Amino acid sequence: MTAEMNKETLGFQTEAQQLLHLMIHSLYSNKEIFLRELISNASDAVDKLRFAALANDALLEGDGEYAVRVDVDKDAGTVTISDNGIGMNREEVIDHLGTIAKSGTAAFLEQLSGDQQKDSQLIGQFGVGFYSSFIVADRVAVHTRKAGAPADEGVLWESRGESEFTIEPQEKADRGTSITLFLRDDCKDFADDWRVRSVIKKYSDHISVPVLMKEAPMPVADDAEGEEASEPAQAQYKAVNEATALWTRSRSEVSDEEYGAFYKHVSHDFEDPLTWSHNRVEGKLEYTSLLYIPARAPFDMWNRDANRGVKLYVQRTFIMDDAEQFLPMYLRFVKGVLDSNDLSLNVSREILQQDKTVEALRSALSKRVLDMLAKMSKNDAEKYAVFWKEFGQVLKEGPAEDANNKDKIAQLLRFSTTHTDKEVQDQSLKDYIERMPEGQEKIYYVVAENFNTARRSPQLEVFRKRGIEVLLLSDRVDDWLMNHLQEFDGKQLQDVARGRLDLDDESEEEKQAREAAEKDSEGLIERLKAVLEGDVEEVRVTTRLTDSPACLVVGEMDMGAQMRRIMEAAGQAVPESKPILEINPTHPLINRLDAESDEARFADLAKIIFDQANLAEGGQLDDPAAYVERLNSLLLQLSNG
Repeated sequence: MTAEMNKETLGFQTEAQQLLHLMIHSLYSNKEIFLRELISNASDAVDKLRFAALANDALLEGDGEYAVRVDVDKDAGTVTISDNGIGMNREEVIDHLGTIAKSGTAAFLEQLSGDQQKDSQLIGQFGVGFYSSFIVADRVAVHTRKAGAPADEGVLWESRGESEFTIEPQEKADRGTSITLFLRDDCKDFADDWRVRSVIKKYSDHISVPVLMKEAPMPVADDAEGEEASEPAQAQYKAVNEATALWTRSRSEVSDEEYGAFYKHVSHDFEDPLTWSHNRVEGKLEYTSLLYIPARAPFDMWNRDANRGVKLYVQRTFIMDDAEQFLPMYLRFVKGVLDSNDLSLNVSREILQQDKTVEALRSALSKRVLDMLAKMSKNDAEKYAVFWKEFGQVLKEGPAEDANNKDKIAQLLRFSTTHTDKEVQDQSLKDYIERMPEGQEKIYYVVAENFNTARRSPQLEVFRKRGIEVLLLSDRVDDWLMNHLQEFDGKQLQDVARGRLDLDDESEEEKQAREAAEKDSEGLIERLKAVLEGDVEEVRVTTRLTDSPACLVVGEMDMGAQMRRIMEAAGQAVPESKPILEINPTHPLINRLDAESDEARFADLAKIIFDQANLAEGGQLDDPAAYVERLNSLLLQLSNG
């Protein structure tokens, strides 16, 4: 059967096709990024072979000299990136090059606005690896063979970056992958030797695999007769990069630019990191870590099944990408490298789950990241504000997941509060305590569906009147966070909508006034209980309201309203409980209710007050039509009266 008969034409996955269309229309402002991505992928392929060869050295096929080669042909207008790494078989070629194997692609495409400059930045943040080839090429050919496979199992993949690609068998003597880019007319400068060398030095100097290019042949000396030698000197391949694993070098030897370039290599991010920490530890544990905090959250941040974790090396030998065992879930945004001397070279993901050393490394790296964030929050508030905006909600998962570091995490938390009344979360618990008036023993907070609902919550009225600061919580994770945090620096955290209000500074005179109001309202309370029997657990007088007629609170041991709504939306079973209705006996509407002698009208007004209290705290009405009907009826009665 001829090769032509074996040639097959296939279509791209829909999302890949959309992204390729954007690439071809030059949405990247920085076109040279393609070379960084392809060299990075080639380096990963070599690392994967290194690891596989530990168990089966036959995969090396007698060649243990790993390298990435870059060739340019100015006349043909091509640039070729070749590696002698793990290579691919036919199925892997289709999987890797015909689809975008990264969760969050659909969400990424939804973010695109049609503004070329903004969209190009989005593509850069998303990271596209191999697909970046089409930034500069109108045709791409990939010739590859899996290490250990016979030469006749080589595969040739070609595409013009449109709706389809071709794939066919083509013999390949050496293992690995060779990618040839046929450059577009406006990108022919990348077929220039000097131009490509400068890009490699800029982006790939840190890669531990040698990146080789042909040296210009040396001129051949004339012979004694003055005639030119008949054979020109053969061009030699020489490394363009340092080819030393960056994390193995001393911190004093590595520039900020090199740290930034290495971050882009391990993360495939387009932006520079916010900060990093490079440490070598010797003693009971021996390891080197290089950890980065990104400047922007990835699109799959909330997909807890997405790939995460650090690149793991053992004694400088690559073991695996995305080793998630070394950092807890709430630090899933951290990127970087861990190189350990205490783990076995034949370690696997399954073995890592049982290795005691892993827990010690996980604890050490977690503290390292938290210390890095603490340093940033102290020394660069502006940079920390960027971090918090992107990753604050993820960090809030920490107190529930990492009890040992709960205090460290609590110091890093930021909130909106009534001190600023702004939605931006920029106030720490330490800031709150420093502003507490003498005698206040609790940190108060309110949880609501969104910031405006929290800021305008009726439960805050007495706190605003007394000048007591309250944390305004509206992130979905906040109720869960507070249930696990419970206290900070010896101060109990108190939900203002939970249980009876017990302000630390209530005077004897205020206490007597409250007790008198409760006694005077006993009759009204009984009437309300009868009308709202199926809706509320209790009705009682409150002093927490100054402007509103009523509010809803939950019992001391009951689940918060926001947590209940989240669990119900997720289809989770929630325990049976009813809210408590608290009324303000000094409000004119409550006085009007108390004076109402028509029991039917009393019932309608009582239910309207209950429904309004429900709406004010962000709840939903069970029967909105009945609420509207009652309200309209009362409005008509008022207009007629």
